[in-house]
Parts: sequence; structure tokens; C-alpha cells
Amino acid sequence: MVELRLQCPQDQVEQISDALMALDALSVSVEDADAHTDQEQALFGEPGMPPPAAGWLRSQVVALFDNEAAALDASQLLALQDFFADASLLGIHTVEEQDWVRLTQSQFEPVPITDEFWVVPSWHQPPAQAKWVLRLDPGLAFGCGSGILAIGAAMMGAAHVDAVDIDTDAVMATLANAKDNRVSVNTGLPDKALGTYALVLANILAAPLKVLAPLLCAHVHQGGQLLLAGILERQVEEIQAAYQTHMTLQVADRQDGWVLMHGVAAA
Repeated sequence: MVELRLQCPQDQVEQISDALMALDALSVSVEDADAHTDQEQALFGEPGMPPPAAGWLRSQVVALFDNEAAALDASQLLALQDFFADASLLGIHTVEEQDWVRLTQSQFEPVPITDEFWVVPSWHQPPAQAKWVLRLDPGLAFGCGSGILAIGAAMMGAAHVDAVDIDTDAVMATLANAKDNRVSVNTGLPDKALGTYALVLANILAAPLKVLAPLLCAHVHQGGQLLLAGILERQVEEIQAAYQTHMTLQVADRQDGWVLMHGVAAA
């Protein structure tokens, strides 16, 4: 595999990226050309908020090609285009083969929930002090995702657990992880959640949690509890406002700028 790296102003990034894809690039990514310098520009948005700018003033566009000839042809064709006038070629070089699975796995370490309860990736050994170990392989999933909350609840004694997600990859990952942890979790698409529950958990982000307020609250038993996570501290009031016609929510815990919110359905 070969990498073609270009530098260009932000207003040319989209057109150059589209041209690279039309020239059979396997992928195209954009980076800050001033990264790791005094001119580096932070460019990110928090959930529910737009980024502070559309892009960097100077961007590097990186395209991957099957071979050097394809990358060279693409660079030569781009150089002939009017929209490439303020851009420049930084280089073409071979990308070394990597074990991407091992590289990804190296980023995940065992995580303590308590001193005795640990979440441990399937490729790690649990620490000696762990009394309860939740084995986890994230797979391709998000949402109910890997099943971490559902499996943890089952391990801690929940008699019946339904874990639902709109993503079939999440459903498959949850099924596999529940089997690996030898617990029973009923997993499926949203129509799997029927009736009301003594406890409803949702760990997403503020925007979908607001949209789902009527649905989530409708699944909570009278006197039952609702726990919401994936919420930034500055989003507490907007979440409380979205749920106020259904139940009163309070902050139950805080950590690293995130909050856990708790509510009890009226009896």
C-alpha cells in the first residue's frame, strides 16, 4: 500500500478529496498541517455542538493507493487542475504492513469499576485482586454495544436483562460477550424491549437521550429507576428539561466532566 500526502488550504480540501476518490484512492483523510507546532489549531466539537471552525487553515490530505504507479498518476493528474494551484505534493511513500488487530488491542487495558470488579479485554489476564471479571471484546459495536452494562447487571444478580440496540453489530457483539461471561442476556433490536422495567439504563449521548425521553420513561415501572449516562456536565439542565414532564432527574455522580443522572418514576 502507498500513501500520497498533499498540503492545501482548507477551501480546497473537499474538492481535492473528491478528486482523489475519483482517481481510485482506497481512502482519504485530512490532518492539521500545523499539528505539534505552536500554530496547531484545536478542531473538535462536543456532542450537540458544532465545531469551532469548518477546518484547519492549512491541511494535509492523505490518500492511500494500491501501488506507487496509481499514486503517482493521481498526483500528476491533480497537478494539472486549476483548483490545485495553491496545493503542493509533500511526498509518496510505501506504508509498512501492520498487525492492525494487535495494534488496536494494545490500546485497551483492564479497567477497574471497583477494587474487586474489573472489565478485562479478552486478550488480557485479569489482575490478581479481581473478584468479579467481565470479559469484553468490543467488536464493531456501539450503543448497547459490547453489552457491558447488560452483562455487568446480570453478573451482579439482575434476574432478567433485556439489551437493545438499533445496530445489528451491537446485538451480535453483546450475544458473544454474554456467552463468554456465562450470563443470560436477552439481546435484540428495540422491539425486544417490551413492557416496563424496575431499572432502565441508557448510555448514549445527550442529543439522542433527549429524543428518547418519552420512550425510555415509558419503559420504567411505577416507582422504578432510570439511569442516564453519556452526558457532559454542561448538558445537565437541558436533559432535566427534556425529561421534566416524565420524571425529575438529578445528578447521581460525576467523573472527568461527565455525569450520571438518576430519576424515579412516580408511584
